[in-house]
Amino acid sequence: MKSSIAKPMFGAVGLLLLGLSAGCKSIASQEKTVMEVSTAIGLEHSRALEKWSMPADPGPVEVDWLKRFNDPTLTQLVEEAQLNNRNLQAAAANVERARALALQAGASLAPNSGLVTGGGGSGLLNGSGANNIGLSLEVNWELDVWGRIGAGQRAAQASAEAAAADYLYSQHSIAATTAKAYFSAIEVNERIRIIRASLDALQEINDLVHVKFDNGVASAQDRALANADLANAREQLIYIKGTQRDTARALELLLGRYPRAELKIKKTLPHAPTLPPAGLPAQVLERRPDVISAERQLAAAFNLSAAAKAARLPSISLTGSSGAASNALNTLLNPANLAWQAAAMLSAPFSDGGARAAAVAVATADQKKALALYGAVTLNALSEVEQNLDQAGVLAARDSQLSIAYEQSVEAYRIANVLYRAGETELLDALNIQQRAFIAESSLLSLKRQLLEHRVNLNLALGGDW
Repeated sequence: MKSSIAKPMFGAVGLLLLGLSAGCKSIASQEKTVMEVSTAIGLEHSRALEKWSMPADPGPVEVDWLKRFNDPTLTQLVEEAQLNNRNLQAAAANVERARALALQAGASLAPNSGLVTGGGGSGLLNGSGANNIGLSLEVNWELDVWGRIGAGQRAAQASAEAAAADYLYSQHSIAATTAKAYFSAIEVNERIRIIRASLDALQEINDLVHVKFDNGVASAQDRALANADLANAREQLIYIKGTQRDTARALELLLGRYPRAELKIKKTLPHAPTLPPAGLPAQVLERRPDVISAERQLAAAFNLSAAAKAARLPSISLTGSSGAASNALNTLLNPANLAWQAAAMLSAPFSDGGARAAAVAVATADQKKALALYGAVTLNALSEVEQNLDQAGVLAARDSQLSIAYEQSVEAYRIANVLYRAGETELLDALNIQQRAFIAESSLLSLKRQLLEHRVNLNLALGGDW
């Protein structure tokens, strides 16, 4: 009897598989479409990058760009931020969730089995009755004829890879934000030094003016002007010290610390790393985590579209069970009480009010959206690289001119100070020249911080070191 039941069942399944084999081609062609679209996008972007591409291979690309700043404190702070930052921890949990969903999506590809046991009794009200005990192993397996389950698994896997890329991008962003906050905190420390130097110079001039006033050489206007400039310098020092505490708190928050404004920061900015070589190959953009994430989201959208289309087709399930039933536990496994059954089920959707058709339309729209976003992310990456490479020349030219302005302002102030002490120039002229010298020094300091931030932005644009 066993063979007479099994042969018709599996024979029917074989006929169904043979009759539905054409459907497998639809999934295969869907996968090919993903490859073709991705390749087409890649070729388009390669053509857009020809003007700054070169065929030569520069060798392996370094990802750890922090060491180029040659600042162990910066490296340590970035590592602490990546370990303790709360937003980054949330992104890491999202990666774990996406991976678990991928495993869950693929679980349906394997047979689902379970052990079922139970017992019960029945009888008459006069007291007579019987007990029954049962134990069975049940197996259920949906055949993935149209590739619906496989497409769903691939979509979930692509989504998990996109989440991992997003997490990596978050790590890069946290590193960049921490570095910029670190540079800002150092700049504030150096600005305090500049203001104190200005305050010392103004105090010296103020003392000289008071001596001259007491001797009838300086006017009351000069004394009032010297007092006003000294008070303004003191106010600037109070203000910048408050800014120093604010920048320290901002950095402490990035590190996951309580914002006590107690973080000790070095006094001088590090040197800006060198620029990348001319003709940097465009392939470095392919390692940008945001570009990788967009490409993986595109692959997930195509697979979800394939799964939605396959859901409109019939599904085939194989079920089987083997077990025993008895009125006594000691005879439960007696061969006479053992039995088995197997069946194949074909389920075809008939009418669902347009739900499946709507699901296909939604998946198709999501597919178009993912494709557009992939193109937008890639074009944005190209724009960031072009902008930062252009900005490198602008900053270098500004640095050259500001250095000249600072040197000449310092020399002009030195001369004005000598002339005022000799009584050959007015106090207002000397004070104006002094302020120009300190403004030039502050501008040069700000540009130095901008150069460092530019190198950070360029590393982000290129997806790492070069």
